[in-house]
Amino acid sequence: MAITAAMVKELRDSTGAGMMDAKKALTESNGDMEAAVDWLRTKGLAKAAKKSGRTAAEGLVAVAVSGGKGVAVEVNSETDFVAKNADFQKMVAGIADVALGTSDIDALKAADMNGKSVEQTVTDAVAVIGENMSVRRMAALEGDTVVNYVHNAAAPGMGNIGVLVAMTGDNEAFGRQVAMHIAAANPASLSEADLDPAVVEKEKQVQMDIARESGKPEAVIEKMIVGRMKKYMAEVTLLNQQFVVNPDVTVAQAAEEAGVTITGYTRLAVGEGIEKVEEDFAAEVAKLNG
Repeated sequence: MAITAAMVKELRDSTGAGMMDAKKALTESNGDMEAAVDWLRTKGLAKAAKKSGRTAAEGLVAVAVSGGKGVAVEVNSETDFVAKNADFQKMVAGIADVALGTSDIDALKAADMNGKSVEQTVTDAVAVIGENMSVRRMAALEGDTVVNYVHNAAAPGMGNIGVLVAMTGDNEAFGRQVAMHIAAANPASLSEADLDPAVVEKEKQVQMDIARESGKPEAVIEKMIVGRMKKYMAEVTLLNQQFVVNPDVTVAQAAEEAGVTITGYTRLAVGEGIEKVEEDFAAEVAKLNG
C-alpha cells in the first residue's frame, strides 16, 4: 500500500512521533493506522494514541433531564455558523425534550415534534437554513439522581460536549463536579468490569511487547505487566481516575466521601468518531508555496 504524506501527518499528529518514525511505522504495518500506532508504542516512540478530534461534523449536543431520566442528543450541521443560529438551537432543544420520551435514535427520529416527525422537522430545516443536518446519536441514562453538564455551552443545555451522570444519593453539586471531570478526562468506562475485554487484552499485549524490548526475563516482565495494567486501569476507568477537583483521591473515593454511588454516565462530543475529509498534505504545502 502506498504511504502518503497525509497518512504520515495524521500519524504524527495523533502520536507525536517523528516524521521518519511515522513513515517507517506505516510501512511496517502496510498502511494500517492502528497497527502503526501499536508499532510506535512498542518501540517507545509514541504515547498511547490520542483520540482524533479532527472532524468535518459541526453542530451541538443537547442534554435534558426529567426526574430520574436524562438524555443527550447530537445534531450535526456542516459548519459551526449554523450551531450559533438561534433557529437551529431552538430546534435542537426541542429534539432533546422529545428524546426524553423515547428510548433510542430510531424512536426519536420517528417521534412527533409539533405535528411532524423529528426527522421531517430536520429535513424541513435543511431547506430553510440551506445546510445539511442530521440527528446522529442519542444516549439515555436512568438513575436515582441524574445530573447533566454541558461544556462550551452555545445556549442553555447545549454545547460541544454533553455529559450525564447517574448516581444514588441526592448530591447534585457533587454530581456536576463528576460530570465536569468526565467532560475533561473522557474515561473509557465506569469501572474495570465495564471495559471491553478485547481492548484490555490488546493493551496488555502492547505492554508485553514494550517490556520485551527491554530484554528482561519473562518472569520479570510478568510482574512489570501487573503494575502497568493497574496504571492503565487508573487512567481509563472513571472510578479509578484521580478526581480533577481533588487529585489526592480517586473518583470512587470522592463519591464515598460525598455519600453517593456513581451508577453510570454517558458523554457525547460533537463530531466524535467522524473523520475529517482533508486534502493531501503535500498538495496543501504546494499551494502555500505556489
